Amino acid sequence: MYNDGKLIIAQSMDSKEYLEILPRMSNRHGLIAGATGTGKTITVKVLAESFSEAGIPVFLTDVKGDVAGISLPGSSSEDMENRLTRFNIRDAFSYEGFPVHFWDIFGEKGYPIRTTISEMGPLLLARLLNLNEVQTGILNIAFRLADDEGLLLLDLKDLRSMIVHVGERASELKLQYGNISSASIGAIQRALLQLEDQGGDLFFGEPALDINDLIQIDQTSGKGIINLLDSQKLINSPLVYSTFLLWLLSELFESLPEVGDLEKPKLIFFFDEAHLLFDHTPAALVDKIEQVVKLIRSKGVGIYFCTQSPSDIPDAVLAQLGNRVQHALRAYTPKEQKALRAAAQAYRSNPLFDTEEALTQLGTGEALVSFLGKKGEPSVVERAWVLPPESKFGPLDTPTRASLIAMSASAQGVYLESIDRESAYELLSAKAAEQARILEQQRQEEEALKAEKIRQKEEEQARKNNPINKILRSATSAMTSSVGRKIGNSIVRGILGGFKR
Repeated sequence: MYNDGKLIIAQSMDSKEYLEILPRMSNRHGLIAGATGTGKTITVKVLAESFSEAGIPVFLTDVKGDVAGISLPGSSSEDMENRLTRFNIRDAFSYEGFPVHFWDIFGEKGYPIRTTISEMGPLLLARLLNLNEVQTGILNIAFRLADDEGLLLLDLKDLRSMIVHVGERASELKLQYGNISSASIGAIQRALLQLEDQGGDLFFGEPALDINDLIQIDQTSGKGIINLLDSQKLINSPLVYSTFLLWLLSELFESLPEVGDLEKPKLIFFFDEAHLLFDHTPAALVDKIEQVVKLIRSKGVGIYFCTQSPSDIPDAVLAQLGNRVQHALRAYTPKEQKALRAAAQAYRSNPLFDTEEALTQLGTGEALVSFLGKKGEPSVVERAWVLPPESKFGPLDTPTRASLIAMSASAQGVYLESIDRESAYELLSAKAAEQARILEQQRQEEEALKAEKIRQKEEEQARKNNPINKILRSATSAMTSSVGRKIGNSIVRGILGGFKR
């Protein structure tokens, strides 16, 4: 809920004061954590609604399909009315839907999102393909060679053709780039095949997403557009899901200009299931993620990670998250108990309760909350009730979703149809076809020359086997022999003339 220039998210159980995020501090990033079933999704919805009401665009993933209802107004119930009375927000609260642009990599429940192979780059692509160090090196060679030869890498068939091209020129490229083994080429091609089976052929291509299309304000209401990525199918491929979101963060970081600290950010980015981002991620890539998180706030972007435990996120990244809503944690094992203590120690203690103990006693919809103050200082942690969302909670039926998708056709319609322009695949295919034509021409010329030689040999043999030619050759041979003997005798006698009497 947005009121009086502040984002009202929760109410303290002890002081009954409202806990608020200042818009100018919302780009200092945030964390929503808690065990399954503790109310994280409701918290994310309340945050997203508040940012939208403040005129801040939002990017949000819908992993379970129950966030899409944010586009429709909520409805009154006895429980809701009791909560409004308890929180004393009846006058400021209204049931309303929010402007939503629906996205879906597969193009089934929203407009498709695409990027090109070149835009994703070899580092993220190597993670997506789960390549080892040697295979990643060959992938880098493919990108370098494509740049050097002016070959565009737009979709998977472009990359597949480029990998084949590198393999065919392995001996030529060896001295410049190092060994290129056929085994590594084969491993990359198999990884590309697996990616294609997971929908990668739909994700890579054109028209590529224009980042500015995520940063839009609804002209009628003045609310920030909520960009909702349907991830129910995508989450079944965790590596694709996390790498896609990481690419999106990278694009925001690379594309947006430096703006410093604004009165309110340009975009708030929610990263649900954030642990997937860091699972089995190379240290070099984690370092780059840390760098992006540190610096992207000066581009006017706030990142809010949503996960089960703060321990899912590396300490260097966790230290950058200033606005925190921590739902209940479960601590049954020694490892979980250690994570619980670490989570409790991350907050400024409140003398009214024990933070560590409170973390295990919170009910659904309750949380420990700490937001940044005017000077950027974290507030003392508070036990709080998260306010109810103003929109509908739950999924959308198919006709309603289709109707809402159609309403944004003017803004998103450009992404509906894919474009397949000339790129590496076409150029390399044309080059291969030309080489094949030349080889075929050479083969035909060699066969024609061979056939001509055979014909000439057969004609020669035919002449030899002709009866008249045989008689002429016999007569000629006899004459030659007779004359030869005569000449020979003369020569002998001539030579021996000194002995002739």
